[in-house]
Amino acid sequence: MHFFSTTDSNLTANFRQALLSGLAPDGGLYIPASIPRFSESELTNLSKMSFAALAAEVTKVFVGDEMPPSDIEAMCRAAYDFDIKLEKTSRGDIFLELFHGPTAAFKDVAGQFMGHSVAYFLKQSAEEKNILVATSGDTGGAIGAGFKNQPGVKVFILFPKGGVSSVQRQQLCTMGGNVHALEVEGTFDDCQALVKQAFSNHDFNRRYNLMSANSINVGRVIPQSFYYLWASLKLKAQYPNKRIVFSVPSGNLGNITGAYIAQQMGAPIEHLVVANNRNSPFVDFLKSGDFKPRPSVPTLSNAMDIGHPNNYYRLNYFFPDGLKTITKLFSGATYSDEKTAENLVNYFASTNYLMCPHTSVGHLATTDHQINHPNDLVVTVATAHPAKFRDEVEPLIGSAPILPESLAAIMDRTPEVTDLEPNLDALEAYLKTMQQ
Repeated sequence: MHFFSTTDSNLTANFRQALLSGLAPDGGLYIPASIPRFSESELTNLSKMSFAALAAEVTKVFVGDEMPPSDIEAMCRAAYDFDIKLEKTSRGDIFLELFHGPTAAFKDVAGQFMGHSVAYFLKQSAEEKNILVATSGDTGGAIGAGFKNQPGVKVFILFPKGGVSSVQRQQLCTMGGNVHALEVEGTFDDCQALVKQAFSNHDFNRRYNLMSANSINVGRVIPQSFYYLWASLKLKAQYPNKRIVFSVPSGNLGNITGAYIAQQMGAPIEHLVVANNRNSPFVDFLKSGDFKPRPSVPTLSNAMDIGHPNNYYRLNYFFPDGLKTITKLFSGATYSDEKTAENLVNYFASTNYLMCPHTSVGHLATTDHQINHPNDLVVTVATAHPAKFRDEVEPLIGSAPILPESLAAIMDRTPEVTDLEPNLDALEAYLKTMQQ
């Protein structure tokens, strides 16, 4: 398997090269040269596997002979020592819960995969990497947890000042060791633009031996296909006559891109619903055919406050005919904070099932899709534990969500954070001090 740049198909890389570089040399995003499709018999076998075992089988296809099969299997067992759950509520709604990992968010699935796979390849070459990652909340925590104490790696997490929840900030700023938190004066889009600028500057990139861990890195997107393949196969076995649809709370579009890759591999997914908050350039594109990035605005579902989603360019490459083909698989919906909060409160009152604000956006889209398609089995992707947003959730329901053990353990730690202006000179000045 090889990968090539979305802006120049002549720029190719194997999995290791694409993983350790992040962006292609021309600034494009790496995509697989082809997406393998499993046969019906292979899908039947995959449907009987544990999540870790299925993840290993998919990884083998993309990694090829760059890693022995036994090492891939061991890596996936080590990465996925937590549950992926399909939870059915008293109202019959199904949630794909992806928040049972070490940082209580769906980004752990990709973060743990990246941490183990990068460590494997760096150990072979005795190479060192500085990982630069922008986060709107959950990515940074998951990448920090995935790479914490990994040899040959330093992690620098850029997050927007005032743009993450208090629990997310505590998580980002208390990892310590080889994980460093940088609080940027600006929005997530400013953080993301700074990371892209650093990678696009070849001298800067080479001087600091940078690696990206955002979803611009194909090593983030591929493992996000694992849970869509796993969940859809489990559901199809249970509901063989149902059309399976996933409603995905979306920001940078890495999660929905993972769902598309799974569908192309043979996952029985009939449709994908993109659920946005007020930051909705992709949903607007689905309606108009015109992609217009714009400055992000703050919302209750802050991890989706992204006005220029990078993975649009991957999806655009996969669908060269634009709306003519993309709307056959994708639809989208946008929701206000008021609707998000109202839905969260009402659903908790009627079912005792508590969603985070992002999951509430996804569930609103589920409900609306089912109005027009009542026979579809629509699964809401639950992206984060509600306790990660307790400052937002507590005023709505009148009590604080109980922190899972992994979050409770960090709340009394003293944060360590560096303020950073959103420009390359400030970033370089900081990285220089870290090399001394």
